[in-house]
Amino acid sequence: GASLPPIDFEAVKAQLTAKHGARITDQDVASHVMYPAVFAEFMETREQYGDLSTVPTDVFVAGPVAGREATVGLDRGKELILKLVGKGEVDAATGTRPVFFEVNGAPRTVVVEDKKASETVVKREKAKRAEEGSVGAPMQGKVIEVKVKPGQRVQKGDKLLVLSAMKMETMIAAPVSGVVKRLVVEPNDSLSAGDLMVEIE
Repeated sequence: GASLPPIDFEAVKAQLTAKHGARITDQDVASHVMYPAVFAEFMETREQYGDLSTVPTDVFVAGPVAGREATVGLDRGKELILKLVGKGEVDAATGTRPVFFEVNGAPRTVVVEDKKASETVVKREKAKRAEEGSVGAPMQGKVIEVKVKPGQRVQKGDKLLVLSAMKMETMIAAPVSGVVKRLVVEPNDSLSAGDLMVEIE
């Protein structure tokens, strides 16, 4: 350690807090300094799925078992009792299937990606929620018109493209000013919520 350059941990924490929010801990800072790529992947996973540290190890590693309850702690004195009830049929067009479960006895349904079925489905890159210039689809829909191209300079609020969803057209505007680094969609592309459309830097 004596041969390493000095690190301003307070400055690193401020940078991580600006990017990921106020929940950054000293342990997070140390993880980022020692393993920046691993920490970045960890934060992307946490931002997508939430804090998974409270999920029981057997459920996290092997997955839930139908009919068996699992307890997940949310906070001191607050727990959820989860129970997988069953799974629906795979949607061949999207590679997803509905999953039915109970939360404290109340029925719930979520649609999740089926890893095996989705191998034959075109998978799109997801927008990075922590990066303001990473523009994702706000909802499921189809691209009707693209109004920018790579290398084009845009101002915050400029029109990027038009989506058609639920029989309505939605204009997607630039969330920041900058240059279009990547354009990953074209007219008639079908998108799911969160799919990356444009990157601005």
